[in-house]
Formats: sequence, structure tokens, C-alpha cells
Amino acid sequence: MAGARVLVHVRRAGAGGAAAFGQSVTGVFCPGHSDVALRPPFCPAKLGGAALGGRGAQPGVAAAVAVLLEAACGRVLLTRRATTLRHFPNVWVPPGGHLEPGEELVAAGLRELAEETGLRLEPGTFSWRLLGLWESLFPPSLSWGPPRCHHIVTYLGLRSAEPRERLQARLCPSPCEVSAVAWLEPPVLEAIAATEDGAEGSAPGPGSEPGSLPGELPATVGITELSADGFRSSQIPTGILLRRAPAHGPDLERVSTGTKFALGRWRAGPGRRDRE
Repeated sequence: MAGARVLVHVRRAGAGGAAAFGQSVTGVFCPGHSDVALRPPFCPAKLGGAALGGRGAQPGVAAAVAVLLEAACGRVLLTRRATTLRHFPNVWVPPGGHLEPGEELVAAGLRELAEETGLRLEPGTFSWRLLGLWESLFPPSLSWGPPRCHHIVTYLGLRSAEPRERLQARLCPSPCEVSAVAWLEPPVLEAIAATEDGAEGSAPGPGSEPGSLPGELPATVGITELSADGFRSSQIPTGILLRRAPAHGPDLERVSTGTKFALGRWRAGPGRRDRE
């Protein structure tokens, strides 16, 4: 799959159709794969142009890439987005960002990983696979307002041959992008993937708050936060990472819906259980 690129096909709306939305995605494919981009049940794009009509300017569709970096021990790196960011502030996601014109998937993922975390992976020190494609809009629900950005995100799984300690020692996150990082263990990652975000209007389910955790999970997880003095080790309740996206009101610190999708694909990957 070397040199794989994402091809984004969009259909411009006709009169009386999805005109208010501007463009609608009809398919997103990676050569050699038949994977079509998925999206959450409350995604504004799923509701169609009628639901979006009269709500202001609508975004075009941009291509992005995000990287689930797995250390040799099986832990996966997630980052908490800075509170100053316009889109998904304070939400936990993998490193990622826009694809540049003509840029290859892995090259884009490695560039974004380096820009956001300072980690640079040398050729021959990692393997990779395509996890899937996800349609993402912000705000993610119409109850929060009209969409302001629209992305097709390609999630990649990168498995490093290096131990977590060596990767952690090279971390130098960008404070403009990242407020904290965490290397999460497989049981926590599996629980996050199983906590699906439901349709708009559904109440948060079990595990959405710090007090209701599966018995096998730790009460807290360790994170590294950025501060004015540099890095500091801290703990957050594991339940924060198991929250569901709220249907109404302000957003919460949580793991993004697309990240949960990618973790589910990562969990189901070939040989995944054999490495645990």
C-alpha cells in the first residue's frame, strides 16, 4: 500500500436537492480498498440539505489524516486538543491534520505527528495499515449550531518497534495544538471503543461519568500535561475518556467519535489479541 492516496468524490448539489449544504460526499476510497467513509448517526450530513437549509454558509469537504501510534508495548498515543482551537477544543484525538495537495497518506501522517508531538519516526522503525475513513463535521450535531468545517479523515494505525519510554522521551508537543498526551493501555482503549456515541437526543449511557466504570479498569489514567513550566505528570478519571458526546449544551472533555471508530478498527486488526 506504499504511496496510497485518498480520492474524495463529491457531488455538487442541484436545485431543490442538497443545495443548502453545497456538497455531499458520495464516496471516499483508498486504492486497493473498498472502504467507504462512515459517520456518526447524528452527523449533520446524514440529515441532508433540508435539515441544514437556512443555517448560514456551509463548508466544503477537505481531506485529513490521523495517526494511532502504537508503541512496542501495545499502548497507543492520544492527545488532548488545546482549549484555544476553534474545532473540538479539549477533546482527545490522535495526532492529525489536513492532507496537502499531492501528499501521500503515510507522509502526511508522519508530518502531522512530528508537528503536533515532536515525534519523528525513521523509516524501517514502524509498520502501518489503513484503519478506515470517517466523515467529520464541526459542530458534530445540529443542536450545537450549523457546520463550520467538513472533513473526510483517513485513520492510519502505526506500530512502532520502539518502547513507549523511548518515544515518550522524544515528545515535544506543540502548545498551540496539544494540551496533554497519554499512552493508554489496551483495556482502556477497548472500553473507549465500546462506548459509542448515540443519536442526537440520546442521553449519555453507562460509563459516561467517572463514577461508573467496568470493574477491570483503573479509576484514573496517567497523562502528561503541558504547562508554563514545561511538562507535568497528572491523573484524570478514566470515566472522562468514556463519556459520550452530549446531545445538547456545551461539549465535554472526551474522546472524539471518530477516534472511537478508529480504535474499534485498531482493536479488530490482524494479530491484535496475539500481541496482548
